[in-house]
Amino acid sequence: MYRTGVFLYLLCRLLAPKVMRKLGILFALWALAATPSQGDSEATPPCSPHMFEGSSFAVCAFDSRSEILQLAEFNRKNVPLRSFANLSKELGVDEKRVRFAMNAGMFGTNGIPIGLYVEGSRMRHALNRRTASGNFYMKPNGVFSLGADKTVRVETTEAFSSRAAAPLWATQSGPMLVIAGALHPQITPDGSSRFIRNGVGIRDAHTALFVISDEPVSFGKLARFLRDGLKCKNALYLDGAISSLWVPSQNRQDDGAPLGPIVVVMVRN
Repeated sequence: MYRTGVFLYLLCRLLAPKVMRKLGILFALWALAATPSQGDSEATPPCSPHMFEGSSFAVCAFDSRSEILQLAEFNRKNVPLRSFANLSKELGVDEKRVRFAMNAGMFGTNGIPIGLYVEGSRMRHALNRRTASGNFYMKPNGVFSLGADKTVRVETTEAFSSRAAAPLWATQSGPMLVIAGALHPQITPDGSSRFIRNGVGIRDAHTALFVISDEPVSFGKLARFLRDGLKCKNALYLDGAISSLWVPSQNRQDDGAPLGPIVVVMVRN
């Protein structure tokens, strides 16, 4: 198509000036129409690299006004998926619509969520408000959710419970990393524990930023990146060590430890 446009332009150079001007305008309009817009999903990478305090991160943005978000945990036989490869098979022809996917919430040894898990308005696992040891139970923990009004939220478990929410999709994890602009009080600035970690922060009512480190980092650095680097006032820890990302258009499909809940962002039909 490009060669055709060039041919038309060269042809107009051989014609009368008035005709040339008219054809030149038409050519310019044709070229503008043929150029992908900034908003096209193909023109906007699903995930982008960021540096923060000397560490590299991948940041994947979800916009509820133009994209679809779903949570996936079980296949059609009600068996946990546990991997992006199995998710790909389960999606079938819809695989080509995937922008990115990431692990999204903590789970037991069987792959079943240990906290709230809502899939297409159906609660598959209840909210967990128990007290125990481990990252999930470092209070306050929290919930990421997408409502029927397309609002994305990250909020503490108590805040989610108190508003009697009925989300389309929700996953509980812990701890909260950022709470109303403040770092979680139990997270040290740069502790000795280092893992590949991932989390999710809210930029505005329709935009969620899913983040994964490209190298082992501390809780503190991940939390500061979400708050100070990405300006998220609320952010939730999703996991560490098993943290994984799938970005088909960038030829990335992590295949490490078995996964639990998975968040999937797709283009609209």
